[in-house]
Amino acid sequence: MYTPACIRHGLRAVFLSARLLKKFVSALRRKEVDPMANQVQKPVDADYSNERVPAGARKGFWPMFFIMLGFTFFSASMWTGVDLANGLNLRGFVAVILLGGAILAAYTGALGYIGAKTGLSFDLLARRAFGAKGSRLPSAMIALTQIGWFGVGAAMFAIPAAQVLAPESRVLPYLLVLAVGVCMTTSAYFGIKGLEIVSYVSVPLIAILGTYAMVTATAQGGGLTAIFAKSTGGLTLYSGVGLVIGSFVSGGTATPNFTRFARGNKAAIWTTVIAFFIGNTLMFCFGGVAGAFVGSNDIFWVMIELNLGVFAFLVLGANIWTTNDNALYTGALGLANITGKRKKPLVILAGVIGTVAAMWLYDNFCNWLTLLNATLPAVGVILIADFFANRRAYEGDEPAGRPANWAAIVGVVAGAVVGNLTGGNLVPGFTFGIAAINNMVVAAACYLAGRLLRRK
Repeated sequence: MYTPACIRHGLRAVFLSARLLKKFVSALRRKEVDPMANQVQKPVDADYSNERVPAGARKGFWPMFFIMLGFTFFSASMWTGVDLANGLNLRGFVAVILLGGAILAAYTGALGYIGAKTGLSFDLLARRAFGAKGSRLPSAMIALTQIGWFGVGAAMFAIPAAQVLAPESRVLPYLLVLAVGVCMTTSAYFGIKGLEIVSYVSVPLIAILGTYAMVTATAQGGGLTAIFAKSTGGLTLYSGVGLVIGSFVSGGTATPNFTRFARGNKAAIWTTVIAFFIGNTLMFCFGGVAGAFVGSNDIFWVMIELNLGVFAFLVLGANIWTTNDNALYTGALGLANITGKRKKPLVILAGVIGTVAAMWLYDNFCNWLTLLNATLPAVGVILIADFFANRRAYEGDEPAGRPANWAAIVGVVAGAVVGNLTGGNLVPGFTFGIAAINNMVVAAACYLAGRLLRRK
C-alpha cells in the first residue's frame, strides 16, 4: 500500500526531476552542456588557424619539447654542419656554431614567448604588425620558404634512396620524390597532433644515430683536432655565422605557429631555446664531425661510409619527415592568410608546389640558405618590436586599423636589400659584417622611424 507520505515524496521526486530536465534542456540549447557524456566539444578547426589557441587546448612542457626538437632535428642542418667543418678549423667551427646559435636562439626565443603569450599564429601576429593586407607580404615570404624547405627535405630523402635502389635509373629519383611528397603531405594534413606523434618517434632515433656517428668518426679519425685538420679553410667567420643563422631562420621566424600551443611562457621559451641552440648545434656537430672525417658533403653518404647503412637511411627519413610536416603546416597557414581559405586544402596545394620544385631546390641548397639568411630576419624583428611597442593591440580581437603598416613593409624591403647586398648576393665578392644582423638592424630602424613620423 502506498501511504500519503510515499505519494508526496514520489511527486516531489518527479517534480525535481522535471525541473532538472528542464534546466538540462535549456543548457543544451545555450550550448553550455555537452550532450555526449561530458566530453569536451572539439573546435571546427583543431589547429585554430584564424583564432587564438584557448587555454584548454594548450600543451605542457614535454609535448612542446618533442615538437620543437622534432622541428630543429633536421638532416639539412647536418648537411650545413658538413659544409662548416669542411671550410673551418676546429676553433672556427666551435665559434661559428656558438655565435650563430646564440643569435638564432635569442631571435626565436623572443618569437616563442610572443606566440605563447598571445596564443596567436605567425600570420595572425603579422596582421596586427603589418595590417590585414600588409600581412600578406610576410605570410608569402614564410609560406614560400617553408614550402621550399619541404621540397629540399623530400629530395634529400628520395635521391639517396634512388641511388641505392637503382643507381642507373634517371626516372626513379623523380618517382620517389613524388611518393615521398604525397606521404609527407598526407601526414601534415592532420595538423599539430600529427607533428607531435611523429616527433616522439624521430627525436630519440636521430639523437642516437647522430651521437653514434660523431663518436665513431672521432675515434677512428684520431680525435677532433686531427679530423678538422683536413678542412680546406674556405669559409670566413662571418660566412659561417651566416650559414648557421640561415639554416633555420625561416623556420625560426614561424616559431609562434607552434609555441602558441604551449601552456606557459616559460615552457615556450625553454623549449624554443633548447631546440634552436642546443638541438640545432647538435645537428651541426653530428654532421660536421662525421663529414669532416670522411671528406663528404652529403650526409647520407657520410652515414654509409661509417657503416650505418639501412638503419641510418630509415632514421634520416623519419627525421626529415618531422621537419617537413612542420614546414608544410606553416606554409599552409601562410597561404590561408593570403587567400582567406581554410588551411587543410591548402596543405595539399603547398605539398604539390614543394614536390614539384624539390629537385631544383636540392641542387641550389647553399644559395637558398644564403638568400634566407639575408632576407627573413627582418620579418621576425618587426613582429618583436611591434608586440613590445603595442601590447594592447595583441590582447583582444584584431583591431580595426589601417589595411597596411607601411613602416613595417618598408622595413622588410629595406632589410632584405641591405642583407642581400652585404651578404654578397647582389654584388658578387662584396660582403660586410653578418648579413642577418644587418638585415635586422635596418628593418628595425625603418620600422621605428616610421612610428616616430606617424606620431608627428
